[in-house]
Amino acid sequence: MRTFGFLASLGFTSWKPEEVVRRLAELGYQAVEWPLAHYNPQTKGRDALSRLVRVSVAAGLEVSEVGAQHDMLTLDEDLRRSRVNLVRECIQVAGDAGVKVVNIFTGPAPWDPEAPRLGVDLSEGEAWDIIQQVFDELVLVAERSGVYLAVEAVFGHLAHDYYTVQELLRRYDSPRLGINMDPSHYRLYGNDIPWVIRQLGPRIYHVHLKDVIGRPGVHGKDFMFPMLGEGLIDWRAFVAALDEIGYTGALSVEFESFTYYRTVLKDDPVKAAAISMEQIKALFPA
Repeated sequence: MRTFGFLASLGFTSWKPEEVVRRLAELGYQAVEWPLAHYNPQTKGRDALSRLVRVSVAAGLEVSEVGAQHDMLTLDEDLRRSRVNLVRECIQVAGDAGVKVVNIFTGPAPWDPEAPRLGVDLSEGEAWDIIQQVFDELVLVAERSGVYLAVEAVFGHLAHDYYTVQELLRRYDSPRLGINMDPSHYRLYGNDIPWVIRQLGPRIYHVHLKDVIGRPGVHGKDFMFPMLGEGLIDWRAFVAALDEIGYTGALSVEFESFTYYRTVLKDDPVKAAAISMEQIKALFPA
């Protein structure tokens, strides 16, 4: 029996958590993934995540992961320090709330015009030096908090595919550092997804369901994240590989078909979750 979840982003970020989990449970989801907007400890208090967990469990949903995604490759050292401090707090409150997995990434974020450009404003070596300093700190906090850090490979980031993620993991001998397996980014860079899953095996702490089509470049021009089943991901091979490594965690939809969301679904997150569940039932029959 697989556990399917939904990342409560999109318009859900302005909803009351009780209403979010009620609607997701009605649609048949068994898990919810909360982004930072719902529990930011600096703006909502350090007990906000514990309240989210209680609300989720009351609705019959597990909290599979929380997001603490901040671009760590800013050249502004004060800004980087503030971002590191926030992620530290997110890890700590996750530990206090009993949430096992925290999703993080490296940066630089190509959608941010203020972010440095790798190879132009920041060399690859300089970027790795910065990331190692940041992760030295975050991994230690995770170890002390009993939390698993799941790094998500993201297009345009320093860690963006199998080989760059492996370079990050290679630097740490900690079981508290692993990955959030989002196949869309790995496939975008031409990685063999089933092989990647078998290689990373026990370091996969969480899984996203997101498809992709195109080639590396500008999002929306060179590539996009279409509906599940209409992109390049071989979902049958994907789940077979997850079964092979014994993955039993949640498979969480990250809905990023943004144009469809705006033009067809009219910015309705419930419709996005509903159509995603239809795709799940077709692609992952019981």
